[in-house]
Amino acid sequence: MSLSRRKTLALLGGGAILAAGGAGAYTVTRMPRSAHAPWAAAGGYSDPRMRALSYAILAPNPHNRQPWQVDLRTDGEVTLRVDTDRLLPHTDPFSRQIVIGLGCFLELMTLAAAQDGYGVELDLFPDGEDPTALDARRVAVARFVEGAGTPAPDLFGQVMHRRSLKEPFDTERMVDRATLDAVLGAATRTRVAGSVDPKDIAELRVLSHEALRIEIETPHTYKESVDLFRIGSREVDANPDGIDFTGPMFEAMAVTGTFSREAALDRKSMAYTEGLKAVFANTDTAMGHLWQITPTNTRADQIAAGQDWLRLNLATAQAGLGMQPLSQALQEYPEMSGLYAELHDRLAPEGGTVQMFARVGYGETVAQSPRWPIESKIVHG
Repeated sequence: MSLSRRKTLALLGGGAILAAGGAGAYTVTRMPRSAHAPWAAAGGYSDPRMRALSYAILAPNPHNRQPWQVDLRTDGEVTLRVDTDRLLPHTDPFSRQIVIGLGCFLELMTLAAAQDGYGVELDLFPDGEDPTALDARRVAVARFVEGAGTPAPDLFGQVMHRRSLKEPFDTERMVDRATLDAVLGAATRTRVAGSVDPKDIAELRVLSHEALRIEIETPHTYKESVDLFRIGSREVDANPDGIDFTGPMFEAMAVTGTFSREAALDRKSMAYTEGLKAVFANTDTAMGHLWQITPTNTRADQIAAGQDWLRLNLATAQAGLGMQPLSQALQEYPEMSGLYAELHDRLAPEGGTVQMFARVGYGETVAQSPRWPIESKIVHG
């Protein structure tokens, strides 16, 4: 989460950070190195499964937990399981969002395989499923079929440009309806909708702001996120998952002790109060919203939502738009139940499950998210 130059200068100008000299100045300028290497390595494998997987690991996923484990011991197949050490039990108690992330992974793998002419046949949850929890059972068996792939170059060409834009949007630049409709047209499995109507934007800004406030002010859900903070390039390179805070400002704040996980949990600290301003600036500058609905809420529905969510991400990049998920109001813990019901009443009045909800708008270019290399995700038993 490399903050914008404007935000950085505002905090520096406000005296939040003292200039660091000598070795400190070197530390401030450092950026992650190995954490971004998987982006450059994508596609550089001779095995078509490894080529496809080297792109799949770049898929969006909740809190960047990268919860996938793959087994390649059967020729022509990829077996996908979830790493149960990477779940989010407080904000995602039924692992619905984690499964959506697995769907994103499978869809990006499928798109990448198609570029090489391979089709991918998916057998989902072949050992059965638990709607309330994830375990070591197989999530999917993917069979690669040579010559059966149908490339989608317009979407796949956006893989390296796809980002979750966690910065304020340009409120002077409107999103037109035709652009939003073109993005929505990329979905093939779920019902998708959206709005750029000013009244809807204003009301959904308020709702998403309030949902974010509840998540932050609920101790166990907020701490789950803070525990996943990766502050500065050293931490990000050592653990290229979770929520990254890199760039000159965060390096300086780490050196001076201004920003730490402990400070982020202290409601009287600058790290906490300025952090609130930054995240609310995102919800409050939405220039449109989009959402996905499935008729039921099975694990297969959640996989389908992830497959379409990946396609919507790529279509948004193709349109030159930024998109950021606003998952808070869809989280299924008691403190969020009121807003969960309100959002469903508004977006799915005829029934169904709202699987994803996001803001869209125009914003600046942001850095790639850290990733573990594909080799670290391969299991052998």
